[in-house]
Amino acid sequence: MSAVAITAPGGPEVLVLSECPVPVPGPGEVLVAVHAAGVNRPDCLQRAGLYPVPPDASPLPGLEIAGEIVALGAGCSRYEVGDEVVALTHGGGYAPYCRAHESHCLPWPAGLSATEAAALPETAFTVQYNLFTRAALASGETVLIHGGSSGIGSTAIQLAVARGATVITTVGSPEKRAFCLKLGAHHVIDYRAEDWLEAVQKITAKRGVDVVLDMVAGPYVEKNLRALAPDGRYSMIAFLLGAKAEVNFGHVLGKRLTITGSTLRPQSVAQKAAIARSVESEVWPLVAAGKLKVPVYQVFPLAQAAAAHTLMESSRHMGKIVLSIP
Repeated sequence: MSAVAITAPGGPEVLVLSECPVPVPGPGEVLVAVHAAGVNRPDCLQRAGLYPVPPDASPLPGLEIAGEIVALGAGCSRYEVGDEVVALTHGGGYAPYCRAHESHCLPWPAGLSATEAAALPETAFTVQYNLFTRAALASGETVLIHGGSSGIGSTAIQLAVARGATVITTVGSPEKRAFCLKLGAHHVIDYRAEDWLEAVQKITAKRGVDVVLDMVAGPYVEKNLRALAPDGRYSMIAFLLGAKAEVNFGHVLGKRLTITGSTLRPQSVAQKAAIARSVESEVWPLVAAGKLKVPVYQVFPLAQAAAAHTLMESSRHMGKIVLSIP
């Protein structure tokens, strides 16, 4: 099969179509004929050599797919050949065929195109687990979501609104502000036009927010701690501006704050299966009810994966970037 391989650590130009063997599903795995694959920041980090591939994972990029099951490994019981699914994968999504654990597959939501369906797993798993399981965001609370126009941000805004939270988000342009308001965000702060911490304090009458969902880190960490209300929860899912920060733990102790965070790929099969069950029971009904839309910004053919990565790293997109696989 012709799949996108990473020829060496580097920029988007190292993504090249190469002939690769069709994977064989192992015990508890299914083989999916991929119709579309989502593009995510971790794919770019893997390409650059900054996101190590687990020993048992495909070296090909691609962590989320939508497609049709064409083969079953030993012990599979939920799905049959011919079933259409979306899946969180351990890698290998930028290809016509990809294996996935059966327990990490979910039914393809009715009414969604292949590109929309493929854009769901990574963001749905990440937001459901980090915002609602770990940070325990509840109805009536206020959440600050950084990067509101990103794939993660656009999903987080909609899920938080659907569950009764007040949403404050940050963006970097008037166009992205309009995009987030359309998704349902209650307050959108253009961090290029005003100090976002001062804006949060004004919006909350200096109380602060109950939860922060952060993918920026670096210089944002200290300000996020200051933005939190007493008993607030800080959930970190990435560190685009740096993994290290100087922190005044007086904020943590004085306000009884909780700092948590996670990344999906290193988690065990069982842990990700538990998240999948949570997504199916809590998120899939919102998709069916039209309360969670999937904003796809641009679709590229598989052969143009490098262009998709270039767009991702430019941060010009709003919503998801997807690869279409014939």
